[in-house]
Amino acid sequence: MFFLIAYISSVVLINFAFSTAPHLDIIWSAWGGLVFILRDMVQARFGHGALVAMLVALVLSYVTSDPSIALASATAFAVSECIDWLVFSITKRPLHDRLWISSALSIPLDTFIFFGMIDALTPGVILTALGSKFAGVTAVWLIMAWRLRKQAVVS
Repeated sequence: MFFLIAYISSVVLINFAFSTAPHLDIIWSAWGGLVFILRDMVQARFGHGALVAMLVALVLSYVTSDPSIALASATAFAVSECIDWLVFSITKRPLHDRLWISSALSIPLDTFIFFGMIDALTPGVILTALGSKFAGVTAVWLIMAWRLRKQAVVS
């Protein structure tokens, strides 16, 4: 339940932050990396329920944020969520691999769609967003791979 609440809250708070302080877009884009990790954890725990969580977050974003930010977020999330769903539904790889594969495919698209729609597609924002998102998912991948190896040694 923690990941679900953290995911919904993060989406709403990031969209609100972009709406109220767009000049800090590099900071908000760095925070965006957390959303991808939380989304994948929600997907792993609740399966297709992640789509419901995304819809709740986007409705709350529309109410609390600039509608253009909410629309950009909804569009970017819809594309990345579909990619995530496909990877989680089709591949039979371990969870940590599915997390990284889905992120490698969805992060660039999400970044370009969202920042393009809000006219904030600058090199600094792109590098910060991509860097933070890939750093976060890679850290999670390494931790999960380490745990699997540790369990294999114990067994």
